[in-house]
Amino acid sequence: MSLLDAEHEVHLRERLPDGVRLYTGDDFNYPELIAGGSHALLGIFDAIAPAAAAALHALDAGDHERFASVLAPTVPLARKIFQAPTYHYKTGIVLLAWLAGHQDAFVMVNGAHSARSILHLAEVFRLADQAGLLPDPGLAAARMRALLATAGVTQ
Repeated sequence: MSLLDAEHEVHLRERLPDGVRLYTGDDFNYPELIAGGSHALLGIFDAIAPAAAAALHALDAGDHERFASVLAPTVPLARKIFQAPTYHYKTGIVLLAWLAGHQDAFVMVNGAHSARSILHLAEVFRLADQAGLLPDPGLAAARMRALLATAGVTQ
């Protein structure tokens, strides 16, 4: 479920019968929802997998402070990637996969990689870097420079 309204989701979850799980799909408020007992099935988890794994490990160990500190820097990235029109979120996910070296080109079927502006993509790059999600910063920077140059941005 993705209402992007944490309070409403918590209220709904409280009214469910025992044994019924509600998986949050809220890519804007996931840290507090997960910490509050929500099960999560999130689109952003692909892009933030290393941070999500570390945060969930901390939560499992009872370290709520570490959980929150690991996920906090990922929230601005998630909000940027899932910014309206939300259905273009895949562009940000694929950009990050390419920047991380998981694929050879930043290309999507039917040209979907062009669904977001170069400014949007540059901000996704910046936020991913701030969240520590670029496993090889040198590779990511070189690829981002090449993408920016292709768009005519050379400074």
